[in-house]
Amino acid sequence: MYRHFLKPLLFTLPAETAHDFIFRIAEEAQRVDAFLALTRSLWGNIPAHLHQRISGIDFPGPVGLAAGFDKNARLPVLLSRCGFGFLEIGSITARPSAGNARPRSFRLPADQALINRMGLNNEGADAIIRRLGQTAGCEIPVGINIAKTHDSSITGDAAVDDYHYSFLKALPAADYITVNISCPNTSDGKTFESAGPLYDLLNKLYQAENRRNIPVMVKFSADIDTGRLKELVGICESFGIDGYVAVNTSARRLNLNTGRDRLGIIGSGGLSGAPIRKQALKVLSELRDLTNGEKPLIGVGGIMSPADAIERIRAGAWLLQTYTGLVYNGPGFINQLNKSISSELNKKGLNNLSELRSST
Repeated sequence: MYRHFLKPLLFTLPAETAHDFIFRIAEEAQRVDAFLALTRSLWGNIPAHLHQRISGIDFPGPVGLAAGFDKNARLPVLLSRCGFGFLEIGSITARPSAGNARPRSFRLPADQALINRMGLNNEGADAIIRRLGQTAGCEIPVGINIAKTHDSSITGDAAVDDYHYSFLKALPAADYITVNISCPNTSDGKTFESAGPLYDLLNKLYQAENRRNIPVMVKFSADIDTGRLKELVGICESFGIDGYVAVNTSARRLNLNTGRDRLGIIGSGGLSGAPIRKQALKVLSELRDLTNGEKPLIGVGGIMSPADAIERIRAGAWLLQTYTGLVYNGPGFINQLNKSISSELNKKGLNNLSELRSST
C-alpha cells in the first residue's frame, strides 16, 4: 500500500511538507487505542531472539529510529508500536531554533537518498523534555540526541555550556544520550570533531551529576577520516564513553545518479540514504577495530534493505537506526528488517545477534 499508493502521493509534495502532513495525521492517530493496537498487530511483533541487554538497557529489537525524524518527541507512543527496538529523539538544543530557511529538505529518488539542511530546528530542550516527561505509553527505550544550538555567536566555552544545559535536561528522561558532534547544517558549519573542542566538551559533560548512570554515546560524521577518528576515539575512551553512533550525514556528493544541475539547485546539506552506505560501513568497521568489538556501536546511514542491515551487524553494529529507509520503504520496513535478521539467525543456526556479529 505504501509503495504503490501513499508514497507516490507523498512524493508529489515537497519533502518537508510531506513529513509535516504525516506527523499531523500520526499525532491524531496515536490518541486512538484501536489504531495503536492495529499498528502493533501489523508491525510490532519482534522475534524474541532479537532481544539484547546492552549497557543495562533492554532492547526488544535491534532496529531503532534515527535522530531527525521525531525531533520534538511528538510520536513516541505510536512509533513504539511499529516494530522499533528503540527511538532516538532530537537533535535537541539548549535553545529553541527555527532552523534554516525553507526549502531545506530534498529527495533524490534516483539515488534513494535525501539531502537536508534543516539547521537543527527544534522546540528546545526545556519543551521537549517536558513533553517526554508527560508522555505515557511508550514501550521501548528512548535515546536523546543533543547538539549545539544553531547560533553562530555561541562559540568556545559558551558552546560547551550550551551542550551541558541540554545534557542535564536530558538525564532524567533518557535511557541513553547521544552527543552529536558532527552536524554540518548550521550557519557556522562548525562541529566538535576536533581534538581540543571534543576534550573540552566531554570534560564538561563528565563533570555533570549523572546519578542514573545514563550511557553516553558519541556520533561521528560519515566524512571523518581514519586518522581523525582514531584521535577522537582515543579522547572518548579516556573519558569512558559507553559507545558510538556511525554515522551522521555526508557533506560530500559521491556515488550519485542525480544530475549536477539538480544538485546545484538543491545546494548544500547533509546527504543520507543509499549513497553513503559504503562510508557508513567503513567508519563502523574502523570503530569496531578501534574498540576491539567491546563497545556498543549503532550503525546508521544507507540501510535501505535487509541485506544492508545484516551487512551492518556483521561489520560490528550492536544496534541499527534508519530514517531515509523509512521514507522510501514505508513503516512496514522495520518489520521487514526484523524478520530478515531473525531468518538469518535461524538459517545460520545462531542463537542471538552477538553470534551474528561474530560470524563470518
